Amino acid sequence: MQSNIPELEKLEQLIDLHSHKLKATTLGYACSKGQQFPIHGIELGSQSSTAPTVIFVGGVHGVERIGSQVVIAFLSSLLERLEWDLHFQQLFTQVRVAFLPLLNPTGFFNNTRSNGQGIDLMRNAPVDAICRTTPLVGGHRISHRLPWFRGKDGLAPESQILVDFVSDLIERSSITLSLDAHSGFGLRDYLWFPFAGNIAPYPMLAQTYGLMNLFDNTYPYHAHYKVSPQSHFYTTHGDLWDYLSKQHKKARFIPLTLEMGSWLWVKKNPRQLFNFAGFFNPQKQHRQERILRRHTVLMDFLIQAAYSSASWWPQGKELALLNDAAKRLWYTDLKR
Repeated sequence: MQSNIPELEKLEQLIDLHSHKLKATTLGYACSKGQQFPIHGIELGSQSSTAPTVIFVGGVHGVERIGSQVVIAFLSSLLERLEWDLHFQQLFTQVRVAFLPLLNPTGFFNNTRSNGQGIDLMRNAPVDAICRTTPLVGGHRISHRLPWFRGKDGLAPESQILVDFVSDLIERSSITLSLDAHSGFGLRDYLWFPFAGNIAPYPMLAQTYGLMNLFDNTYPYHAHYKVSPQSHFYTTHGDLWDYLSKQHKKARFIPLTLEMGSWLWVKKNPRQLFNFAGFFNPQKQHRQERILRRHTVLMDFLIQAAYSSASWWPQGKELALLNDAAKRLWYTDLKR
């Protein structure tokens, strides 16, 4: 049945075409105005309880379609490579790669940031910021008619699906890395890590610093990302990755948020200002194709890093050294 959501239709075509190579699960449904849309979770590779895992998430905000498109394009590429790439075939016997490519289909259908009930999923978790937040933008409970509404009671169905999906994978993995693809902030691409509601150092600070150093050293000419805690840019209540980090604080879990700099697309094509979707998504075909391939190196790197974590995951004295270096880089204004 046609959903009138091209990204969802593309995803379901991939699932049907490559059903012998993946495990696909309909995790639940999102509803709005009499419409109901499935939310699909996908796993590739090892099912071992000790396998390292990488999770790619997209489509949390319905107006940021490019995030979902990047995740689906990467999934398509992996599925094609698994047909012929002997290295990948061997790699995927030892590592698990999971996808939640379109978390908020009603937002896509309605062309809204929020879900069908007006809830901003990235303000919806049951955690409150412990520092000052920007009014409204930081999340509120005033009304679903205003943007950045947190919701009134508990997790929205879509938020609960994300939390359950990620938690299940963390609990059956030796190490978990995740990348949540968004757009709409600034003139460059950012990689953010927790916290969104706390200016204190993130407990996995040394490990995150080590991972990003590994990426910079491996791809010195591709490191166009600005890496930092999200709190350096703005602080919010209810961040789902803050919530998951606290729920699994003893796990080897590093969640990253890719915030693609959509203002650069507007700068290059000012006519996008007259199209609401243009604030968050490239409108020129050549630019969209460039974005779909721009992040492939990072996403492939995360899979290789998870698989090879024993060779870079800091321990002992190295852990303390990296923690100090990370604090000097990101937390110079805080008392030690």
